[in-house]
Amino acid sequence: MKKLYVSALLCSAVFYSAQEVVWQKDIKSSTQDFLSQVTTTVDQQYLITGSSIQSKKITSENKQNNGYDFHLVKLNQQGEEVWEKYFSGQNHDFLSATVATREGGFLLAGTSHSGKGLDKKDASKGGSDIWLIRINEFGDELWQKTLGTAQDEDARSVIQTADFGFIVAGNIQNAPNGFGSKDVTVTRLDKNGKVLSEIILGGKGLDEVEKMIPTPDGGALLGIYSRSHSTTGNKTVKSEDKENPVTTQFIAKTTGNFGEGDYWVIKLSKDNKIEWEKNFGGKGDDHLRTMAFTSSGYIIGGESRSEKSGNKTVGIEEGTDIWLISLNTKGEEQWQKSYNFKNRDILMGMNVINTRDGKNSKGVLLGGYTQAEGRIEADDETFWMLYIDNDGNEQWRKHVKGESRKKEERLSDLKMNKDGSIVLAGTSAEELGKENWKIVKLGDKQLDQLIEKLDIKIYPNPVSDYCYVEIGFDFQEADITLYDMGGRQLQSLKTKNKVTKINTQNLIQGAYLVTIKTDTNKTANAKLIKQ
Repeated sequence: MKKLYVSALLCSAVFYSAQEVVWQKDIKSSTQDFLSQVTTTVDQQYLITGSSIQSKKITSENKQNNGYDFHLVKLNQQGEEVWEKYFSGQNHDFLSATVATREGGFLLAGTSHSGKGLDKKDASKGGSDIWLIRINEFGDELWQKTLGTAQDEDARSVIQTADFGFIVAGNIQNAPNGFGSKDVTVTRLDKNGKVLSEIILGGKGLDEVEKMIPTPDGGALLGIYSRSHSTTGNKTVKSEDKENPVTTQFIAKTTGNFGEGDYWVIKLSKDNKIEWEKNFGGKGDDHLRTMAFTSSGYIIGGESRSEKSGNKTVGIEEGTDIWLISLNTKGEEQWQKSYNFKNRDILMGMNVINTRDGKNSKGVLLGGYTQAEGRIEADDETFWMLYIDNDGNEQWRKHVKGESRKKEERLSDLKMNKDGSIVLAGTSAEELGKENWKIVKLGDKQLDQLIEKLDIKIYPNPVSDYCYVEIGFDFQEADITLYDMGGRQLQSLKTKNKVTKINTQNLIQGAYLVTIKTDTNKTANAKLIKQ
């Protein structure tokens, strides 16, 4: 069983004066663990997800399972463990992506090589399948679903739709009626896991989806690493399943590649129709990793080995550079930029900083790591952050070093909190094959100054069952008190959290007053409407 450690870290690394380590959590293991994502909940807690081998786990049949399992650790705002969960099949199961649902739980999407048994309730469809598990905020399973065919499928990304359903994006190898050696599969499900529709996208070659993000119009943006050229052969195939008939659309790639590997970006409407598709690349290998929505459109990012060529208008300095493209909502290019940390630079996360009303973007925070190629630079194999303005101009960059220069550290994801703090999650290895999870929460004064804060904010408001009280100023402990409009105290609680969940189920319809008072003698109040 893994051991978990929390400390108010005083690293041997030198941090910038504007940056403070709030806490660090190390989740240690004797085996190689994979960390895929950090997901922030509405009350500012963190779900760390990935894949691990449980070295001492004994199954109900008293047989040890030596395969990888879905591994989840939920942390509170102070970095303390709330709960830890595993979901296991009888073979290898890798958790790739997680989305926090608006109802308060999560949907997990991963790749399963297991048949029915242990936690897996459905038989294998053949080869590897996509395994979906929906859980509540406590980690309890609500439902699960296995998606697949006789071919190999893998899950890469998942989002929740406006109607509380889900879209899952993954890949399929050598699909019947497909286009290349690997195509992209996009499946839409309702909130209970019923499959509603599926599309298969691909060109003549290999295409792998890396990222999918929701768009404000109810659609989705797909980011694909493409090694394929345009082809033909659109068709519609209806499944033979009479209980759950699903129509699969096969849609051929219409854009050609410029080099070895390109960015292929597809905008889907809310009814899974392609609105536009774009291809970006030079003559070399360009690998799309992540995307984000801004007030002016989209930022597409990854790493590039291409000089100026194709439709790539920026070159490279050394090894592999970060390459960003800004698009408007119609997919038209606004600008391109390249950034270099020396050696092989890999972009893993992207967060947009918006104004309080969400109507305008102030800039973008990027996170990644650099691998040594040949000589070793001083900051190789450490987490880094890069902040750019809306036009892609670099404002600053910072490294978040490990405790020992011997460690190999690779960032998997980063999330920025509403108060300007940042959570970085990745792996740290003292030796190959013993990758531990490393989660660091940073306070950054430069980012803090960009955040527009209210003394108190309540959401949703009006409220039905639960609301969240967000406190905008710094404190160690605060009192939150709920009054009716006649001044009668109804609830009172103490909190150390910037965001606190409040139960309003027993309140009758009407108006109420929420007040806060901190240990720093700061006070604020706001009206709450119970509907």
